[in-house]
Formats: sequence, structure tokens, C-alpha cells
Amino acid sequence: MNKQPLKALALVAALIGGLTASAVQATEVNDVLKAGAVKVKTAKTAQVQVDRIADQTDGLLQEFKQVNKQIESLRVYNSQLDRQIVSQKTMMAELQESIENATVIERGISPLMVSMLDGLDDFISLDMPFKTEARSAAIAELSINLDSAKFSAAEKFRQILEVYDIESAYSLSLESYRDMVDINSDGSEVEVEMLRIGRVALMYQTKDKSQTGAWNKTTGAWETLDSDYRRAVNQGIRIAKKLSPQDVMQMPITAPEIAQ
Repeated sequence: MNKQPLKALALVAALIGGLTASAVQATEVNDVLKAGAVKVKTAKTAQVQVDRIADQTDGLLQEFKQVNKQIESLRVYNSQLDRQIVSQKTMMAELQESIENATVIERGISPLMVSMLDGLDDFISLDMPFKTEARSAAIAELSINLDSAKFSAAEKFRQILEVYDIESAYSLSLESYRDMVDINSDGSEVEVEMLRIGRVALMYQTKDKSQTGAWNKTTGAWETLDSDYRRAVNQGIRIAKKLSPQDVMQMPITAPEIAQ
């Protein structure tokens, strides 16, 4: 009669044991899930730190590369400066040598300029008498400049060469201008129209074209030309003034001297 109640108690005990085991297993699963959640959170935090460190490392790497480029550029620039310094030292040595030589050259160039000016003065006095006052005034001004401390030796030499160039240009130019000439050799000057053809011929013609003359290199005096040259000289004056086109002109030209 007591066996059935015992079976019922055993069944209840078994159910209680099963429920207890399930409760224990559920607790363990919850603990595992909590631990997993903590690990995931920790892993996320660690990943964020890793990403931050990676970004910082990449920034430092880029900065390092940029600094290296700047260093390389500075090396190239310094190398170029070194070559420039060497070149400047060479130039300084050459300039020093030039300065030393300039003193010697200046001592020799001063007598040369005086000689050149004297020779030019003699040349003008022996040349045909065209623009004599202006040309002589230029020589006089150069003579004053030679004794002046206002100009350097180089500037004085340049001025003399400039006058030489002007005198040289006269040989290749055609020119007409007005001037006062003592055509009668009596001391009375008459205003005339001058015609200069290089240094080959120098002629004049009065305003009314009644008298035409030319400079005679042999006698060193003015002489009156035949009326046949009146039209030719007038034509030459018009050509020099660009009032007529260039053309062949028949002029009284002194025969060239035989070279000795």
C-alpha cells in the first residue's frame, strides 16, 4: 500500500533536480553571454585605439616623407650655393686683377686720348671747311673734359670715339645747309646754301642762284663755277633736302691724288 506515494515523491524529486540543473545551465549561459559582450566591447575599444594609432602613424610617415623632401631640396640648394660661392670667388680674383691692370691702362690711355684729340683737331683744320665752328667747338669741349675730374677715363674715351664716329659719318653722307661764306675773299660773308657730298665736294649757291661755287682743295679757297653747274648744284641741294628723288649728279670733283 505505500509503494505509490514513494514513486510520487521520487518523481517530484526528479523534477526538482531537473529544474535545478536547468537553472544552473541558464546561469552559466548568461555568464558566458555577458563575458562575450564584455570581450566584444573591449575588442571595439581596442580597434578604435588601433585605428587612431594607425592614423597617427600614417600622418607621421607623410610628415617624415615631406621633411625628407625638404632636406633633399636644401641639399641641392646648398650645393648650388657652394658652386656660386666658388664662382664669385673666381670673379673677385679676376676683378682684383682687372683693377690692378686698370691703373696701368689708365696711365697709358691718357696720353693716347690727348694724341687722338690733337690728331682730330689737325684733321679738321686740313679738311674742307664745312661746319667748321661746330666741329671746332666739339674739339674744344673735349679738351676741357680731358682735364676735368668730373668724367672717368672711360667716359672721356667714349666722348672722343663719338666725335670720331661723327667725323667718319661725314664721308658717307649727302647734306645741304645754310652758312655764311666769304665767297669773294674780301672779308664780307654772304649767306648761301651749302651742298656737301661726303668729303668729295663742297659747293655753295646764293639765294638767287646767280652765283655757284665750290671749294678748291688744291688752292684752299673758294672759286666760282661756270653757269653750267648752277642747275646741277641746285638739283643736288634738292636731293639732299629730299625734295627730289636721287639721281645722277654732274659735279666738279677734284681728281684723286696718286698714292705714294
